[in-house]
Amino acid sequence: MCKKIQLLALSGSLRATSRNTALLRAMQQLAPASINITLYQQLALIPPFNPDLDIDDFPVIADLRDQIIQADGLIVASPEYAHGVSGVLKNALDWLVSTPALVNKPVVTFNAAPRAHHAFDSLQEILKMMSAHWIADASITLPIIGAIETAADIVANKVCHSAISSALICFTNEIERLKN
Repeated sequence: MCKKIQLLALSGSLRATSRNTALLRAMQQLAPASINITLYQQLALIPPFNPDLDIDDFPVIADLRDQIIQADGLIVASPEYAHGVSGVLKNALDWLVSTPALVNKPVVTFNAAPRAHHAFDSLQEILKMMSAHWIADASITLPIIGAIETAADIVANKVCHSAISSALICFTNEIERLKN
């Protein structure tokens, strides 16, 4: 029997009605039985990055690092603010720079808004700089606009449903390839 693939999903939004978080929740619903997706919930608790401080002095940051290390892959979605990645997401990633958490870690990026390409591009650059193994073919932009607001709306949308399912298959195939 094959072990389930464990993915950690990280939304760069703290907003209660975030479409990025809804996208990640939809992914949880659409994932086949062979994939477990855990949505990280503690982003708001991470203190401002200070390179003079030790990550292990902050359990919430050490926990994020450990969850990423233990996961087979990482899924990241971020809103765009002023043509950039959200501050809370960038702050969390900054804490991980001097750790092995992202080194060679399979990572995909999901974009919930086609016009938010600056943050999407920047996030890819940040992850590559941190030595993550960014998987371009499984990283997608979805048209989550207008009446598409919730995870249920995303799952019900045929275009989104199909794109997410295909991206998850591509991502997990690449994770399996890298393991072998």
